[in-house]
Amino acid sequence: MRCLVTGASGYIGGRLVPRLLAAGHRVRCAARRPERLRDHPWADRVETVRADVLDFPATRAALEDVDVAYYLVHTMGGGRDFADRDRQAARVFAAAARQAGVSRIVYLGGLGSGDRLSPHLRSRAEVGEILLASGVPTAVLRAAVIIGSGSVSFEMLRYLTERLPMMVTPGWVHTRIQPIAIRDVLRYLVGAAELPRHVHRTFDIGGPDVLTYAQMMQRYAAVAGLSKRIVVPVPVLSPRLSSLWIGLITPVPGTIARPLVESLRTEVVCGEHDIAAHIPDPPEGLTGFDRAVELALRKIREADVTTRWTSASTPGAPSDPLPTDPDWAGGTLYVDERERFCRAEPRELWRVVEGVGGANGWYSLPVAWRLRGLLDRLTGGVGLRRGRRDPRRLRVGDAVDFWRVEEIEPGRLLRLRAEMRLPGRAWLEMSVHPAPGGSRYRQRAVFHPRGLPGHLYWHAIAPFHGLIFGGMPRGIARAAEAGRPLPAPGDRRRATMRS
Repeated sequence: MRCLVTGASGYIGGRLVPRLLAAGHRVRCAARRPERLRDHPWADRVETVRADVLDFPATRAALEDVDVAYYLVHTMGGGRDFADRDRQAARVFAAAARQAGVSRIVYLGGLGSGDRLSPHLRSRAEVGEILLASGVPTAVLRAAVIIGSGSVSFEMLRYLTERLPMMVTPGWVHTRIQPIAIRDVLRYLVGAAELPRHVHRTFDIGGPDVLTYAQMMQRYAAVAGLSKRIVVPVPVLSPRLSSLWIGLITPVPGTIARPLVESLRTEVVCGEHDIAAHIPDPPEGLTGFDRAVELALRKIREADVTTRWTSASTPGAPSDPLPTDPDWAGGTLYVDERERFCRAEPRELWRVVEGVGGANGWYSLPVAWRLRGLLDRLTGGVGLRRGRRDPRRLRVGDAVDFWRVEEIEPGRLLRLRAEMRLPGRAWLEMSVHPAPGGSRYRQRAVFHPRGLPGHLYWHAIAPFHGLIFGGMPRGIARAAEAGRPLPAPGDRRRATMRS
């Protein structure tokens, strides 16, 4: 089948496209800015067209020769006219799909019913009704909180739970919710392409667990290895105050947090599971909340630094990060990056990099390294006493003081994983690159904090980074240039926090 995916640069669309390709479908992606899709590894396997769903001629052209059209367009920002824009876009899409002879529309909306729906949930329901009235066979899938790295709802849950061991919360933390794992959402979306033409209706989709938001925070904490959270609900926090509070505590923008908070006041539990008659549950069952959280945290736990923090490849699983995810998605990562030109040849610079640690030291302020090793031993860690197996050569798995070699590409890259006692996980990556007149040394320290102590730890040691991490490029370059009197150009520093 030929499938059109709108919103392919969004959270759901970007993860749906590779699953449709894997299922053997041909995919066309419609986007207002197609250039945002070019970094995806699947970009050369799809047809990309420029189209705004408010533009009828462009939308009609995008739907030409399409069998199944996925409508994954939502307005999440502020503005009083968001419902009008959503309504108009749905009408344009419905009319264009009918005129183009599309065989099926698939829409992912929000779960919830009744007179007390939030404005955004009300708008989602209205969009579903417009598409169902299009004259084209339509499947409207309604989901509540989607659990997966990059999902706005999940990121809000992640940051609140990780950063606040004790919190005063609004009353909506006791609202019942039926969350669903992103992998199950995608399985339903892909399966909907094969629905018989007579299937024309709304389906509720959800996971096997029904939880309150407070229970979700506690279970997230347990999966993430955090202590039990103390949650004190109070009735005085309005949605506006709640969104301002969330904007202060988390990197999720307040304009996005507010519609989510307003929606959380409504109980969102599936009223039926009829979709199983058309798309049966997998043999192992639907993904439970705890397992969904484990999958969302998997990339960091696997310590795949290069993939996770350079956005260099497509995810291997639906819960993995994507290049088009917002900067604040995927959890907080503190990064300290430094770079220095070296007048030695790359092989000489690599010789020094591969020889770090043990008797060779770390090329910056030995007293500070010894003190850090002593503190680690006092807290039950390994300290610097392990040294290294070979003073000149390293291999994956080798111990280097309180580090472990996680990855090595001879002549180019060395990545070490910290085994010291830390409130989080840390890596130190050193790489060598050819450069005119010599070589270039690049260094990156990455820290993934665990809970509030992890954030406090990073900020507490930040003043010492200039002494320890800043001194390493200078010392390593000078060691490689041994015997050369010419000074090297100054080093460059960039310390960042990515959320």
